[in-house]
Amino acid sequence: MPTMPPAYGGPKRAFDLVAAAFLLLVTSPVLVIAFILVRASSPGPALLSQIRIGRNGALFRCHKLRTMYIGTPSLPTHEAPANSVTAVGRVLRTYKLDELPQLWNVLKGEMSLVGPRPCLPTQTELIERRERLGVLSALPGMTGLAQVRGIDMSDPRLLAKTDAEYLTTASFGSDLRILLRTIYKG
Repeated sequence: MPTMPPAYGGPKRAFDLVAAAFLLLVTSPVLVIAFILVRASSPGPALLSQIRIGRNGALFRCHKLRTMYIGTPSLPTHEAPANSVTAVGRVLRTYKLDELPQLWNVLKGEMSLVGPRPCLPTQTELIERRERLGVLSALPGMTGLAQVRGIDMSDPRLLAKTDAEYLTTASFGSDLRILLRTIYKG
């Protein structure tokens, strides 16, 4: 069963704290503008907090900027109706700005900058596959190896396998490469 290399745990958490605090400070003007645009473009709150599966299967509230209309069922993105995404939401998703509030989750220790993306409790096949492969032992991430490879949650088998691969190869260097590939999309 793969697990994160033990020697990497402390430095990873320290990097997460410093980088998340810095990124939150630097992106705060973008967040304020995004909050205003979300509120102005459709009724409802700008911030969405969804229950997700965290480390060891613990539930936590994952924060995002709202990109869908109020009343849209809480479904994985690949299952949500295409017309449920707002115009502002499409832009936020394209540039991954909807994920910025997760920096709070990183600061709280519920997430890491890099790791397996947290899933909804209703994604039972993915949860079972991740549990079998030891993936649930890691903190979920804002981005991960599967995301930079273009693997979404519509293929639970491949996603869990890629998440397990990440855990066996995790290092500071690999996390930096994943972060850079996320930011620069390729």
